[in-house]
Amino acid sequence: MTMSLKKAMIFAAGRGERMRPLTDTCPKPLLEAGGKPLIVWQIERLARAGFQTIVINHAWLGEQIEGSLGDGSRWGVQLRYSAEHEALETAGGIVQALPLLEDSGHSEVFVAVSGDVYADFDYATLNARADKLAKLPEPGMHLVMVPNPVFHPNGDFGLIDGVLSLDAQARFTFGNIGLYDTRMFRDLPRGTQRALTPYYRDTIARGLASGELYEGLWENVGTPAQLQDLDRHLSAR
Repeated sequence: MTMSLKKAMIFAAGRGERMRPLTDTCPKPLLEAGGKPLIVWQIERLARAGFQTIVINHAWLGEQIEGSLGDGSRWGVQLRYSAEHEALETAGGIVQALPLLEDSGHSEVFVAVSGDVYADFDYATLNARADKLAKLPEPGMHLVMVPNPVFHPNGDFGLIDGVLSLDAQARFTFGNIGLYDTRMFRDLPRGTQRALTPYYRDTIARGLASGELYEGLWENVGTPAQLQDLDRHLSAR
């Protein structure tokens, strides 16, 4: 029987420098497109896919995020918050949130997504991938890749037959949607600033990273102009 993913994490601790001045008074994930905060689109999509617990890390203006979203009951999910005094980056944020991602210290395979990404991605399709990851003797990962956007023409990693590569051509861009195993982060001390990039490279080099290409609507909302474009697109639908 395929496992059913229950836990997700949304990264929401960044300052959003390129989105200033909008982010001077509003945390980036609460900026609206199509009449809804970016992070709410994600919560709704995760809830529809059957997720029960969503951990949100925050640092800059984090009290606004908690005040706006509450306990998650209006979406039928439980929201758990991991407050960071200063942003710990992605891997550091996961380590800080481990007690919220793992119940009773049991390892978990979970989905993590950036709070400033919009995607029409169906998270329920990741259940079979999570099943395979959970059965690996050592922790691996699965990354959702997208066609290279204009601002990132050279891509991040190669993808051949569902396996990620550091040097293969046919390179694609990481879509900031990934499946991870909490076992991968047990050795990093809590409170350490650390990006996920070294973990990607190491796991791919060891042949433990699978990937898929998603070609539906995906937007990395980094600037006010990108936010306006997404807003027009979603409002027109």
